[in-house]
Amino acid sequence: MDKSRDDAQDAAGAAPTHCSAWAIFLIFLRLGLSSFGGPIAHLGYFRTEFVEKRRWLSEHAYADLVALCQFLPGPASSQVGMALGFSRGGYAGALAAWLGFTLPSAIALILFALGLARHAELLPAGALHGLKVVAVAVVAQAVWGMARTLCADVPRVSIMAIATCAALALPSAWGQVGIIVAAGLVGLLWFAPPPALDRVGLPIAMGRRAGAVWLALFCVLLLGLPALAAAWPSQPLRMVDAFYRAGALVFGGGHVVLPLLQAEVVPPGWVSQEAFLAGYGAAQAVPGPLFTFAAFLGASMNVAPSGWWGGLLCLAAIFAPSFLLILGALPFWELLRHDVRARKALFGINAAVVGLLLAALYTPVWTSAILAPQDFGLALLALVALMFWRLPPWLVVLGSGLLGSLLGAWGA
Repeated sequence: MDKSRDDAQDAAGAAPTHCSAWAIFLIFLRLGLSSFGGPIAHLGYFRTEFVEKRRWLSEHAYADLVALCQFLPGPASSQVGMALGFSRGGYAGALAAWLGFTLPSAIALILFALGLARHAELLPAGALHGLKVVAVAVVAQAVWGMARTLCADVPRVSIMAIATCAALALPSAWGQVGIIVAAGLVGLLWFAPPPALDRVGLPIAMGRRAGAVWLALFCVLLLGLPALAAAWPSQPLRMVDAFYRAGALVFGGGHVVLPLLQAEVVPPGWVSQEAFLAGYGAAQAVPGPLFTFAAFLGASMNVAPSGWWGGLLCLAAIFAPSFLLILGALPFWELLRHDVRARKALFGINAAVVGLLLAALYTPVWTSAILAPQDFGLALLALVALMFWRLPPWLVVLGSGLLGSLLGAWGA
């Protein structure tokens, strides 16, 4: 009876019980310290915590919220957390949920960046290369898993292949954005209407006017930051522009941000290619969202600001679009999720996302990491460990670093 009443309240959009921002922060801090395994695993942790254990919302309402966050660009698991925090504590709750879930991995990666910059000699060269190699396995696993779901027929496989070739021919952030837009148009024009969705209301109430303000702010920053960075050149503004744009234009989860960030920070010399790949490998060993890789990059900058200030600046910039989008989209979700045209376009966009990730698997990940036969063997072992032995990612990363160190010493 209680469960039926909860489901009925959720479907009707009734306001849930309020929680303090501090209580929300502590709940998400525990998740941020223990949620290994990537965004899909994070959503599983959230379901156990908030649907089964705390009964904050019904199974149907949670599935509806996950669908919204997967539709939007940005890190889906972090956006689900922000929305859950908002549902219980308003804007302060959304911020508390994000801080609790994000800070553990962000702090760990900033410390890793500082240690790499100041005491690189303490980390054996082979171990550093092992972190680059494990990135090959992680991205390959993501490509395979996403392709099985998002490229399930010939048209979407074709879009994926074309997007891969186009991304390799146009290796820039705006080239990738153009690929996503073109794929969305192809999906809109060519795909058949997807099946109708059941109507299940979200347990979050917000006026459409407030949602429109958040969406307008998202667009103003997306279009205005490049103009500001060009008119008033300063390194902090350039960094905010680059990381905000990367966070705003990523469909498909954390791994897809790799090519966007690489195109922004490596060619201008802000971060070396070696540090970029080492940090990406280390990001697999920490819990929480992969977008906290931005904190490592900010702390690793060869130009000021770097260190703690650079890491926190880039972290805030890359997550700001997710915060604005989830708050802005919630009041309009019931209209959007039943719009046939939007869902048709998303079919093409998702297939192109897989193509972008496949291109990133080749360059910069493969070309910078697989330099010898033993590198290929180590990457293969890491991939098997992730996909078939089902070892936790952090253990695979640590093992790859250790094996890379042993191979480096043996080769020397």
